[in-house]
Amino acid sequence: MGVVTPTNKEVLDLKGLHLFHAGVSNCSMRVRLTLEEKKLPWVSHHIDLFKKENLTPDYFSINPKGLVPVLVEDGVVITESDDIIDHLDRKFPVPTLRPSSDTGLEEMYTWMKLAVNNHIGAVKTYIYFHQVQGKMRQSEEQKQAYRNLQTDTELLDFHSKSSSETGFTQQDVDKATSTLNDCFAKAEKILTHADWLVDNKFSLADITWMPVHFTLVRANFSFGQYPAIEDWSKRISERDSFKTGVLEWWPGFGG
Repeated sequence: MGVVTPTNKEVLDLKGLHLFHAGVSNCSMRVRLTLEEKKLPWVSHHIDLFKKENLTPDYFSINPKGLVPVLVEDGVVITESDDIIDHLDRKFPVPTLRPSSDTGLEEMYTWMKLAVNNHIGAVKTYIYFHQVQGKMRQSEEQKQAYRNLQTDTELLDFHSKSSSETGFTQQDVDKATSTLNDCFAKAEKILTHADWLVDNKFSLADITWMPVHFTLVRANFSFGQYPAIEDWSKRISERDSFKTGVLEWWPGFGG
């Protein structure tokens, strides 16, 4: 589990469930969906990514990678969205969001890991190329400040390219698109014969991938060849948790 010891000791005194998150972050959406599915009370600490509030020394003192989301539960700090939602489902098992069979559980974790492994190289690359590139320029001073804070090499490489004059290339986005299509082809095959990704039961696998679909649609990714995925996304969008956990936090819809 992605538990960290923050240098900001104030968060260690927080009681209950506190979520540091961003409305537009698909990783944050996963956690809000899980919290809302379980109807758990939680305290919001909204981080504005467009104002770069996640790139400040204050925020790095909570999450040493400068990423959202972060869950603080009674002073325990958990940083990775897949770890957070798995922890919440274990700690608050009603309603359960995992398959009952060992095989199903293994498949659920495989889908979750697939999303994690392709988050930066495929999902973020595609979204940045189509929506962010050129809109969040940084001065050399800002770039150096980030390099002074960040220690993760994958994030340093991503940030270096995304904030460069040329940004991501067509070759980069073509590779990302190919990777995403491989993932969605696997999902389409399953969803053609089932309502949900694993054991035909709504689970953390669906919660992990629905925000990816939601944000990619808004980055003009084409799902025309995936009718079963489109039907799956409609089923999820009708859930109360989607309305309160995703739409109410998306700019133009709500908070």
